[in-house]
Amino acid sequence: MIERKGIDSQTLLKRLRDALAEAGEGQERLDRITYLIALSLEAEVCSIYLKRDETTLELCATHGLKAEAVHQTKLRVGQGLVGRIADKAIPINKADAPSARGFRYMPETGEEVYSSFVGVPIQRLGEVLGVLVVQSKEPRQYSDDEVYGLEVVAMVIAEMTELGAFTGPDKMSIAAQHQLPFFVRGLRGQEGVAEGVVLLHEPHIVIANPVADDPLVETGRLQEALDMLVAEIDELLEKGATTGEHHDVMVAYRLFAQDKGWRERMFDSIESGLAAEVAVEKEQTSTRTRMARVADAYIRERLHDLDDLANRLLRILTGAQDAEERGIPENAILVARSIGPGELLDYGSKLKGVVLEEGSVGSHATIVARSLAIPLVIHAGRITREALSNDPILVDGESGTVHLRPDDTVATAFREKIAMQAEAQEAYKGLRDKRATTRDGVNIALHMNGGLMVDLPSLKPSGAEGVGLYRTELQFLIRTRVPRRSDLVNLYSKVMDAAGDKPVVFRTLDIGSDKALPYMKRPEEPNPALGWRAIRIGLDRPGVMRMQLQALIRAADGRPLNVMFPFIAQFEEFREARKKLLDELENEAQQGHVLPSEVRIGAMLETPSLAFAPDQFFELSDFISIGGNDLKQFFFAADRENELVRSRYDTLNVSFLTFIEQIADRCLRLNTPLSFCGEDAGRPIEALAFAAMGLRMLSMRPASVGPVKRLLREVDLGEIKEVIDEARGSGEQSVRPALHAWLKAREYPV
Repeated sequence: MIERKGIDSQTLLKRLRDALAEAGEGQERLDRITYLIALSLEAEVCSIYLKRDETTLELCATHGLKAEAVHQTKLRVGQGLVGRIADKAIPINKADAPSARGFRYMPETGEEVYSSFVGVPIQRLGEVLGVLVVQSKEPRQYSDDEVYGLEVVAMVIAEMTELGAFTGPDKMSIAAQHQLPFFVRGLRGQEGVAEGVVLLHEPHIVIANPVADDPLVETGRLQEALDMLVAEIDELLEKGATTGEHHDVMVAYRLFAQDKGWRERMFDSIESGLAAEVAVEKEQTSTRTRMARVADAYIRERLHDLDDLANRLLRILTGAQDAEERGIPENAILVARSIGPGELLDYGSKLKGVVLEEGSVGSHATIVARSLAIPLVIHAGRITREALSNDPILVDGESGTVHLRPDDTVATAFREKIAMQAEAQEAYKGLRDKRATTRDGVNIALHMNGGLMVDLPSLKPSGAEGVGLYRTELQFLIRTRVPRRSDLVNLYSKVMDAAGDKPVVFRTLDIGSDKALPYMKRPEEPNPALGWRAIRIGLDRPGVMRMQLQALIRAADGRPLNVMFPFIAQFEEFREARKKLLDELENEAQQGHVLPSEVRIGAMLETPSLAFAPDQFFELSDFISIGGNDLKQFFFAADRENELVRSRYDTLNVSFLTFIEQIADRCLRLNTPLSFCGEDAGRPIEALAFAAMGLRMLSMRPASVGPVKRLLREVDLGEIKEVIDEARGSGEQSVRPALHAWLKAREYPV
């Protein structure tokens, strides 16, 4: 144990607990807290600032500053030293605060006479609730032990805030918010709408007494819980209850659970006066703060493991049940800060939707949600703070909005939207076995995207003619080590079995950028989206690619095989990748393995450079698929992870459509089959425009096949082309308004 001096946190915490137990309104309790902290540190000032909303901090209590400033002094998050602490979730310790960079003087407080300043965030589980500040007239650099002691005190204040200990006429408690409707606008992760009840991935754990009555007892409780945690993991491993990626995850958890530093930090917090549960939460809060600062996906994945391990430990300490033990309610909509792909797959088809505070449009969880065809909203701020288990919730993945505890008016309107979509889906069933043939006789092949075995049952009911893109990286992303070749052979064979006589296009491993393998350390790159990814990794590290190609050949077992290489930027890359596949075919033949009856080798066109490759590239390629998501971001120089810029650029922009048309014309001239793969292919108006530009194959999520097919069968592509050409000739930036007006005037379904 580390000996701490300077602040007797055990004694202070017990005084704070006693003060909070006394009768009185919320303001009286806060005032008492600031007095006790100032007294303990022999400081003239102690102040508590609490968040009123996501952007504003308010001085809610002080000992030493002017009393009339309380509830009047406000500052923005990020403003001044206090605002910076709230923004960065880090302590600030200055002997001469007025001379510090970013210092902001608040004249109404009378703080100009105070020189020294130390402030720490009041936070719980990664959420900053406020800031605790101590000031003195004499210049004074507070010791690390004193800062640590203040962090311990701030943790207790956070716990008591969560309990509603400061409820009063001033409405400082956040507890009341759990009864009110809550609306949040996030980002679209996966389209679709759903109504259901909240299933919290991490249920709220209420800690009635955050202060340790007896540190020795709390130390024993934590040690016992740690032993139980390791024993629980060992039992699962010994019984073989976990296999594959789950087995690997549990092995990693066991290593983390025995980490000496992780354990000692929690024991030190208990020695400082925290109850065992709060000591675990303090370490978990620290982990989440580090997670927020780390850009490297590999390190974030490791920190996420620690975060999940802390959740398991808390459940043991409190006797709380995990999601499986609690049971998944009917119409469950999962609410979480973040979630790994493996965890999301564990819930699987039992979910009606997912809402995340974090995540990105290209994250692993987003990819899985798309495969499961469930609505997903990401960047839904504060949702885990606001939501309680079994709260009614509405999720609209099309607009990126979430209604928690909605009022009757909102719920009624939402149900009408769901009913309209259900009615439309019934209409699509009648088109399932019909082709998407336009009124002027043009056939457009509609295929579906997939990446998991759970996708394949959607193939027949969707009416898709095949799988235009099967993402093979998902089986690599959900594991903690490279999958065995035999596992991949088994998986790919089952995919082909499920598809029957319909074609499946397997895209080779597409990793890097926003898809980092948890067991592969990637290099530091200033712009990963433009860096070492996809085919570049495959050609530079050919071992995994070779193994995957062997698995695909063996899985075909005499059936046709379609292989597509991702992120090809120049002809030489495709030629080299194609040769590797041909070499493996020759090797497999020499070993006596059954070869595919036919092999088609294609490339994804995701960079503008490939559109201008030599004719030999198009002649050598058996097919080409436009990867719309990446191509659009590179065409417009707009990061698709950045909502500030990605929403500014329309797929139906005349420049982008003209570029698509040029690619289609070139492929037609050189007799190279061309398809478009991506979210935009599944949007009816966009699909219509692509078909008018010359594309004859589109690949999309299964649920989009029906709406796209219905519209295509209603229109004459020649007329659509005239509308687009007229809009392009008029100097408009996008053809969307013209197309929408034309369709609406003729009452076509959109």
